[in-house]
Amino acid sequence: MGERCDMKMAATRDGFGEGLVELGSSDKNVVVLSADLTDSTRAAWFKKKFPDRFFGFGVAEQDMFGSAAGFALMGKIPFACTFGVFASGRAWDQIRVSVAYMNLNVKIGGTHGGISVGPDGATHQALEEIALMRILPNMTVIVPCDSIEAKKATIEAARVQGPVYLRLGRSTVPVITKDSDPFKIGRANVIRDGKDMTIFACGQVVYEALLACDILEKEGIGARLINLHTPKPIDTDIIIKAASETGVIVTVEEHTVAGGFGSAIAEVVIQTNPVPMKMVGVQNRFGVSGEPDELFDYFGLRAKYIVKAAKEALAMKE
Repeated sequence: MGERCDMKMAATRDGFGEGLVELGSSDKNVVVLSADLTDSTRAAWFKKKFPDRFFGFGVAEQDMFGSAAGFALMGKIPFACTFGVFASGRAWDQIRVSVAYMNLNVKIGGTHGGISVGPDGATHQALEEIALMRILPNMTVIVPCDSIEAKKATIEAARVQGPVYLRLGRSTVPVITKDSDPFKIGRANVIRDGKDMTIFACGQVVYEALLACDILEKEGIGARLINLHTPKPIDTDIIIKAASETGVIVTVEEHTVAGGFGSAIAEVVIQTNPVPMKMVGVQNRFGVSGEPDELFDYFGLRAKYIVKAAKEALAMKE
């Protein structure tokens, strides 16, 4: 993936696993639940160090989330881990009624999100989690862009009272943030400034958006890049500011554009300062099998497609 050289590569699920271990060391109330995907979700790292605070449920996601609610009622901080497609789909009812409706302190680690799952195909390529989770009252939704941010997000999730959904990836992606970079739930970070337009991105496509900014800069277009890692609660202030100062917005997500990340931003823009917008993401379809790099091209999530959308949005302003 990508064109920049000498960048460290890591999966966001790895940052999640590291965050769990750090939390386990600092807070004895943290427990981890897994639905038969302990290695894949990196919950195994916590299990190895804190076996007495790890609970395996087998292929029983609905039971796991009901039990997570019980742990929360007992004062624990449960992190329930499974593939995002199972958490947001198979167990949505349990999350809605037992967790979100009750506003319980359950943290959900939804790994293997998006098309970067690759050969696992459409049944495992969760493209709807942001939409399904952000519509739930009380739910916080975080989509880290790299492993460092994923670790920070995991640790911060434990400090937030109420349910949190962490959308995490399987494949390795470039690490573009630093340990010293600020991370606050609900507060986006400006990665790159620009005056001609703003690109909002979340998850691993933040890197592709960064490459797109490089291309646009060479063509004399200054693109502001904002890593909006928290689709909910969304940073309305930074969106309004970007719309006002640059007048054009492009959103990029490894997710369906219907009801997802771009829609969340559009809801703010249309009610405050309407400007031309383009949404880059998966367009009304399910995933397909293939290698992650192939699928990013197939679904139009590469930098060149972001550049195309940026130019189209700029043309709408004229």
